[in-house]
Amino acid sequence: MNSLDESFRPSCAVSKKPKYSRFTQQDLPACKPILTPGTVIAILLCIAVVFIPVGLSSLSASKNVVEIVHRYDDACLPGELSDDERVEFIQDAKTNKTCTRTFTVPKEMKQPIFVYYHLDNFYQNHRRYVKSRNDHQLSSPKNEFRTKSCEPEALDDNNKPIVPCGLIAWSLFNDTFNFVRSSSPLPVNKKDISWRSDRKNKFGSDVYPKNFQKSGFIGGAKLNDTMPLSEQEDLIIWMRTAALPSFRKLYGKIEADLQADEKITVVIQNNYNTYSFNGKKKLVISTVTWIGGKNDFLGKTYLSVGGTSLFVAVSFGVLYLIRPRPLGDSAYLSWNRYPNLDSFD
Repeated sequence: MNSLDESFRPSCAVSKKPKYSRFTQQDLPACKPILTPGTVIAILLCIAVVFIPVGLSSLSASKNVVEIVHRYDDACLPGELSDDERVEFIQDAKTNKTCTRTFTVPKEMKQPIFVYYHLDNFYQNHRRYVKSRNDHQLSSPKNEFRTKSCEPEALDDNNKPIVPCGLIAWSLFNDTFNFVRSSSPLPVNKKDISWRSDRKNKFGSDVYPKNFQKSGFIGGAKLNDTMPLSEQEDLIIWMRTAALPSFRKLYGKIEADLQADEKITVVIQNNYNTYSFNGKKKLVISTVTWIGGKNDFLGKTYLSVGGTSLFVAVSFGVLYLIRPRPLGDSAYLSWNRYPNLDSFD
């Protein structure tokens, strides 16, 4: 046999059968629990036992929060004004917008006492509003010219970049609150009120405001040009946009106890324009507990789930006691329940 004949000799066929594996053959052990009536009732009772105490604890903690909510956008206007007159009043730079309000502390409030401003009908989650910023510019001075996503608040009248740019920073809340009790000032601490991760990572310690609120397009509050963005905590809090049109943001902390029935006077600078879109402004003073601020929703949700589980467990238990059914009873099979039916169309 010559070499030509050897070239046509058929080679040994290679098997394409996959290697046996319990994983590929779906032969792994698995847990297949059988949900007997007793198991289902026990699971529902466990859910009720866990959720109901948590719900009661959450509601109790929420009830212990002392909260004062005061709406001031209407109260800080000079008499009854129409919608157009309200807008003219808030936009007039020469008008004195100082407003003094006095309220009574309903219960003893232990420090720290948190001061919030609450806005209604303000859509910070609007797509164009949320996109009008540049996070790279906020974190590094090398990126101050990256303002393309910030239009229309990107460049000033001299075509120089605005830092921080965008409509979010431009619309920074600019109402101020000064507290007085017994004719003495009650200071509000505005240090370390923002997220530490935001101060360290998102806002640069070497990025300073430039050309901010200096063009013809004037918006909200101004910024200190000599202070880096990482220390401008009002801006940091405002730049963390809210998901809902009704929200509150932290203004500062009162590090002193307030006694029950004590009179507190607040001098408000009513500067922020919410009258153009029929928005509301509220001042909120609140204590906190282990659950945070006042929030009955969480406790009511736990109680609803736990109560429903308890009701269903009791119902199943009563039904199982009245009409017990052996597990796997063949009498409940369709061909035994309907023996006269030969087939189904």
